[in-house]
Amino acid sequence: EKRTVSQIEKNGYPDSIYINAAKIFQGIHTEKNKDRMLVQYGDNSESPMAAFKDEHSRRVSYELAFSALKYQDLLEQILLDSGAYPCYSIPDELTSLLVVMLYDLQDRKFQERKIFDGEELVAEVQEVGDYLYRYITKLAAALARCRIKHDALSIEYFVPETIWKQEQRASALPLCVWINTFKISLEDAIKDLEMKGLAKVESVSDFDHYTFAVDQHCHDVLVFPSSLREDLLNLDLFADCKLLLQ
Repeated sequence: EKRTVSQIEKNGYPDSIYINAAKIFQGIHTEKNKDRMLVQYGDNSESPMAAFKDEHSRRVSYELAFSALKYQDLLEQILLDSGAYPCYSIPDELTSLLVVMLYDLQDRKFQERKIFDGEELVAEVQEVGDYLYRYITKLAAALARCRIKHDALSIEYFVPETIWKQEQRASALPLCVWINTFKISLEDAIKDLEMKGLAKVESVSDFDHYTFAVDQHCHDVLVFPSSLREDLLNLDLFADCKLLLQ
């Protein structure tokens, strides 16, 4: 199941991911002063909390929401410059969904998203998706104009400095992983990781790339180099919730 979701991500996400990411974004987006508030996000305080079918869906939803948050100013500017906003057919309560889906659309180089067999469609996601595709040329042009104006090779240029510094610090920190002892023992987790080509070392100071260590204070915690993040999250140990990223 996890491999199927990963395959979908290359062409977009299932509708449920967009809905959950939009709910998360609604709660964390930057509120601006009224004199600077050109994009309205409506009031979703009565909206139910996001419901995730599994841990992988939760992680992907949060990653998408926080990616949209990093580029909120840029995404709002693209919507305004392209004329896609204000959009009177899309209520303010769906603006978060509009921003989240716009981030994903530009991340896919404005290529159409593939709908997979058996995917449960959500009317709001289909409506917002169709709306964005009607403006796809103008949205791409607005992004290009913005990059030219700021002489930016990529959208990473538009990440706020405070967030960029936080990411730089976070990227250098080792990854801490809890062992779910209800599903696997420390010994079996180590054996499984070693079978996958990772070598156990004594401490963080001994790290090479494909290495890990048992935390010296918490023996149900493993520590990995930060460079292994994506490799780890693609392991069955994480898909089966036997290991949990802290």
